[in-house]
This record gives sequence, C-alpha cells and structure tokens, in this order.
Amino acid sequence: MQVFKTRGPLFIVIAAVLWGVDGIWRRSLYSLPPITIVFYEHLIGFLILLPFFIPALRKERFTPTPNGHQNFGEKMPVMVWGFTRKEWGALITVSLLSSVLGTLWFTTALQKTSFISFSVVYLLQKLQPIFAIGSARIFLKERIGKGYVPWAALALIAAYFVTFPNGSVNLATGAGTIVAALFALGAAFAWGSSTALSRFALLNHSRTAVTGIRFGLATIFALLVALIMGTSISQTVPANTQWLYLLAIALSTGMVALLIYYEGLKYTPVKIATILELVFPLVAVFIDIFLYDKMLIPSQYLAALVLLFAVRRVGALNSTQ
Repeated sequence: MQVFKTRGPLFIVIAAVLWGVDGIWRRSLYSLPPITIVFYEHLIGFLILLPFFIPALRKERFTPTPNGHQNFGEKMPVMVWGFTRKEWGALITVSLLSSVLGTLWFTTALQKTSFISFSVVYLLQKLQPIFAIGSARIFLKERIGKGYVPWAALALIAAYFVTFPNGSVNLATGAGTIVAALFALGAAFAWGSSTALSRFALLNHSRTAVTGIRFGLATIFALLVALIMGTSISQTVPANTQWLYLLAIALSTGMVALLIYYEGLKYTPVKIATILELVFPLVAVFIDIFLYDKMLIPSQYLAALVLLFAVRRVGALNSTQ
C-alpha cells in the first residue's frame, strides 16, 4: 500500500498536466455549442473504453472498508451491478455536476465576460479546492492536519499569482459580471465537490468501472441538457477535422486523463489531490508562452516556482496519511 501512497500523487500530477494542454485541442472546436462538445467527447470516450469497461463491471464486488460506506452507516447495502445505492448516487451526481453542468456553467461565465483574461471568473474558479476539501470533510471524514494547512495555503496563494499578473483581477468586465460570478462559483462547487464523491465511489471499485459509468451517464445527461436547451445534436455534427480533435481529447485530456487521475485519487486523500491539481493552471499558462507568445511577468515566474515547491510538499504528505 505504501507504494500506492507514493505513486498516487504522481498520477494526479500527470493528469493535471494533460488537462493543462486541453485548450490546444478545444480551440478548434469553437464553432460547436459547448453542450455538443460535452456530448461527443463523452460518447467517444465511452465507446473507446467499452471493451474494458464491461469486463471490469462484471468483476465488481462489494468490500466494506473503514474509509468507505461505514462513514454513511450503511450496514446492509442494496447492490446494483456491484455498486451500492449511495455509490450510484455519487456517480450520478458527479456525471451531472462535473462532466456536464460544471463545464456549461464555466463556459457561460466566460461568455458573460466576453472571455476577458484575468477576470472574476478565473478568480472564483480558484475556490474549487475549498469546495473539494469541505466536501471531503463531510462525505469522507477527512481531517485537516496542522502540517497540511501552511503548504496548501501557500499553493493556493501561488496559484493565484501565477494566474493573475501582479495579483490584479480585472473587474471591469461589463454588466454581466455579477451573473458571470455566480456561474463561476457554481462551476467551482461542481468540480470541487465531485472530487470527494469520485473518491467515495473509487474506494471499493476499479478506476475502469467508475470511469466507464461516469462517461456513460454524462453522455446521457449531455443529450438531455441539449434537448432542454433546444440544441439539436443532430444539426451540430462536428466537421471532419473536428472529429479528429474530439478523438484526440478522448485519448489524451479526456477519458485517458480521467483514468490516470482516478488511479491516483483512489490512493490519495481529496485534500491532497485538490492541491496537486493546481499544476493544471500552471501548465496552461506556460503553454500560452510557448505556443501563443504570451510572456509572463517576473512575479508569475516566482509564483510558479513557489507553487511547484508547495505542491511537492503537499504530495509528500500522502505517505503519512
């Protein structure tokens, strides 16, 4: 088990690095409605995973653990395909909140501020770890030790200065700023709380089974949301080249990245995983440098070094949990 506690944070960081390059693929999908992108990326990912998902689902068995269902007082669980009702509830919530609504809310927030960089949308998105830690305390009974708080706080502060040059937030983003802030806050809640719920489902099940269920449910939810929004999936079919980008997303930053992330999350407490995920905005910022010639200022370089150091110290705490 010790080796998994050491490797767990590494898998989290690898997934975060992959998420950091996600924007490269998505820039070529700008002509598609966001819900259409969500639908097809999950459908493609699910179809690719299907040959591995079905055998994994057949092998699932319920095994109580001290950190699992006992926290919920579930003594005689009712099983459906090897998952309890509480686990199904967690998976359904994650699929709807994180995969569908979180993405839509964040995209809507950006649209309300005309995609202006360094806006309040990006500021509120930094609250995601707070929601993750709070949810882990409620659902998984994770405790916050004194050795964790200083390094986690330092990582959050450093991530803020990496994202915002000189710490300056652009609040002059028009009349839609307040609405955008609410959507951004909703996205941060959706993504943060989903981390704890995902770990709950992973405690007694394989990453392949959990990922497959999440992608299958997200595909269904995305289709339903599209119908509610009046978006016709059949009339917004991707172009030939866009299919290639959607496939690239599934095989890198989408389904594959989530498999890697879940492998790490299974053996890493949420309070540690959510701080390690801060590598994601760091990678995204440096991609802007090398691909889009957006130079950083000195404070951002310093903050990047501090962030990497703090993340390393938080990751090291996993071996003591």
